[in-house]
Amino acid sequence: MTLVSRVLGFVRDAVIAGTFGAGLATDAFFVAFRIPNLLRRLFAEGAFSQAFVPILAEYKSRHGPDGTRQLIDRVATALFLALAAAVALGVAAATVIVYVSAPGFAANPEKFDLTVTMLRITFPYILFISLVSLAAGILNTWSRFAVPAITPTALNVAFIIGALCLAPYFDPPVLVLAWAVLAGGVLQLALQVPFLAQIGMLPRPSFALGDPGVRRVLLLMGPAVVGVSVAQISLLLNTIFASFLQTGSVSWLYYADRLMEFPTGLLGAALGTILLPSLAKLHSEGARDEYSNLLDWGLRLTFLLAVPAAAALAVLATPLVATLFFYGAFGADDLLMTRQALIAYSVGLLGLIVVRVLAPGFYARQDIRTPVKIALVTLAATQVMNVAFIGPLRHAGLALAIALGACLNAALLYRGLRRREIFRPRPGWAAFVARVAGAAGLMAAALAFAMGPGAWWTAADWWWRAPALAGLVTLGAAVYFAALWAFGLRARDFVRP
Repeated sequence: MTLVSRVLGFVRDAVIAGTFGAGLATDAFFVAFRIPNLLRRLFAEGAFSQAFVPILAEYKSRHGPDGTRQLIDRVATALFLALAAAVALGVAAATVIVYVSAPGFAANPEKFDLTVTMLRITFPYILFISLVSLAAGILNTWSRFAVPAITPTALNVAFIIGALCLAPYFDPPVLVLAWAVLAGGVLQLALQVPFLAQIGMLPRPSFALGDPGVRRVLLLMGPAVVGVSVAQISLLLNTIFASFLQTGSVSWLYYADRLMEFPTGLLGAALGTILLPSLAKLHSEGARDEYSNLLDWGLRLTFLLAVPAAAALAVLATPLVATLFFYGAFGADDLLMTRQALIAYSVGLLGLIVVRVLAPGFYARQDIRTPVKIALVTLAATQVMNVAFIGPLRHAGLALAIALGACLNAALLYRGLRRREIFRPRPGWAAFVARVAGAAGLMAAALAFAMGPGAWWTAADWWWRAPALAGLVTLGAAVYFAALWAFGLRARDFVRP
């Protein structure tokens, strides 16, 4: 289901790139969309989920349906009221928010005013998508993983229909993307409501901030907000840096990040979604060995799939960007700049996904403070690298700083789990990593040879580029898995313990 959503996301981005290119209008939209998206990751999918899901799993295990339903009602009511206030404040303060988050836009009044207008349209998205995240946390705890995974397709469909069919009816046409964001939020929430009703957990109004469960969620959210905000602040600072660079820099980083989001979402989000409630259940049962074994399984699966994905993104950067975005208003210079950012981002793909696997090892134990401390160290290191890299590498330097910061974050999380003896790696890791690295190296060499010169990808028509890229992906997968088999790895080795 996540794969379906990500493929539709590529279609959406290809449509946006072909229709609007990479310039003033798209820079304005991506900043306007990034701010409510940042708040979504901060309060909804980030801090709220990390605080709510472990406690919800505990209530489900120990307090029965009535106690669990009461917790859901009261947490949902508190979340809705807080979000409504945040939306009202955000719409009223849109001008100030844009000035703070993209100060470089102030030098271009047209870009600045367009960003403010679109931010006011997109800001209510935070209300709907946060309630979607609440619903997803409930459904995942009930092991209904498919519905939350497929839900983001509604946003992608809204973007595609808006850009292809409705853009001419807006002035300027790029405003259709802002309205598509709002429509997508409403559609996603509407999609999940029937499934909440089906399991008897559709929230009802019940205001009780003094409820012990609500207070525990709020207490855990405090440090979780700090921890998650570190990553989001890092992205915001990148946007601030990029706003002072050449026009199009924000868009180039966005398109490269979207390509990175495919493996990150497919592997990291899917594994993290499954691991958090499963680990929380094992922790509540005191099953320490199973807890460690589950983390080991998730980490091995991550290495197995993320290492070749990172290598393929770097080697196939030109074919990927050309096939997905090189149409209409998206020109050759945009392709080159996006390619540079993608190669830089690929350095940190493994780190980004490992963080999604290791962080639940702390969150499931209701330990939020340790990841917070690690995130603060990562933020400081990332900003030092931003300053060091932006001069010689421009926008690609910002991408590289994010990538290396993710690797540092993953390494520190791993060290923390090992020091507390929460995670005890099972035997055979050295041989496993050597086999994966060897197979990925063979795959990268085969792809580099088969892809041919970059000039072909910019000169060929779409109906040649698309099947050629599909052929390269098939070749890469065949070489990689054949090499793994030759090195002695078998599918049964990754059956979950």
